[in-house]
Amino acid sequence: MADGAELLSLLATALAASTPLVYAAVGETLTERAGVINLAAEGAMMLAAMVGFAAALSTGSVLAGFAAAAATGALVALVVAIGGVHLRRSQIAVGFVLAMLCADLSSVLGGPFVRVPGPTVPAASIPVLRDLPILGPLFFQSDPLVYASYALVAGVWLFLYRTRAGLLLRAVGEQPAAAHARGADVARVRTAATLVGGALVGIGGAAYSLDFKAGWSHRHTAGYGWIALAIVIFGGFHPVRAALGAYLFGVLSSLASLGQSALPSVPTQVFSVAPFALMIVVLAFTSSGLLERLAALLPDAARRPFLRAFDATPPASLGKPYPAVEGAGEAARGPDQSENQGVK
Repeated sequence: MADGAELLSLLATALAASTPLVYAAVGETLTERAGVINLAAEGAMMLAAMVGFAAALSTGSVLAGFAAAAATGALVALVVAIGGVHLRRSQIAVGFVLAMLCADLSSVLGGPFVRVPGPTVPAASIPVLRDLPILGPLFFQSDPLVYASYALVAGVWLFLYRTRAGLLLRAVGEQPAAAHARGADVARVRTAATLVGGALVGIGGAAYSLDFKAGWSHRHTAGYGWIALAIVIFGGFHPVRAALGAYLFGVLSSLASLGQSALPSVPTQVFSVAPFALMIVVLAFTSSGLLERLAALLPDAARRPFLRAFDATPPASLGKPYPAVEGAGEAARGPDQSENQGVK
């Protein structure tokens, strides 16, 4: 029983510690489903973590900290949208430069807040549900930020796959010309998705500095923005699978902590980087041809669900400006001509 309780405690800690990545990965999923790559997620998380902690410390309000972090993430995403969507520059180049800029800004502006105690999200277990066997200790003995992440994953899934607006967003990411021909404002939809996704990335950053890695230090969330981007690919650009990928990373991190305790002679740096390396291995596995080979060994009835569960095909227009930069004038006239041809 003691071992079972310890295992439950370990899993509960891993799931709770994965929550910041859930916010960031789901936010980036929403952005990429619209066809935009926000490569600035790494720097945005760092800067939002610093701004969120500074705002919460200055006002004494954790909610103010999260609001400031969300605004910071949205502001960084706005620059990505202006450069990548409206000016049709390379989204990868714009995002990468922003990632480095925001990371350096977080270090420069966050100097006065390094290792300063500040407010944190209070624990709040849910009555009745917390007493459920297994499920209670795993999911309902944490804090409001964790519970809100459950609602976020479900809400984004419902939005993308059960609403007309979600269908429009996915259409813009797959076939923007066709969506435009049906009356969609491609730039507006992509900008909105980028801003909302950026705000969620910002909340993910603040979740570290105000909850799971409470406080602020130099490069406090270093590496987690890149992991969030990798999780989006691992999750097949699906919010539920992205959340599962975040939880997998949390479990790997917990196992690395256990390994560090069990093998004290091994340098601690090995265990610090182990979750990142293992996540890369998992990503490489799911993106390689090994899955098809494994699927070939399964019965016909199970083959298609297996491949669908691990499908990581990106939206067809991901990272591509609309209208295309090459021959922008002709591309801009294309949908109108198509409509005219359809009328004829």
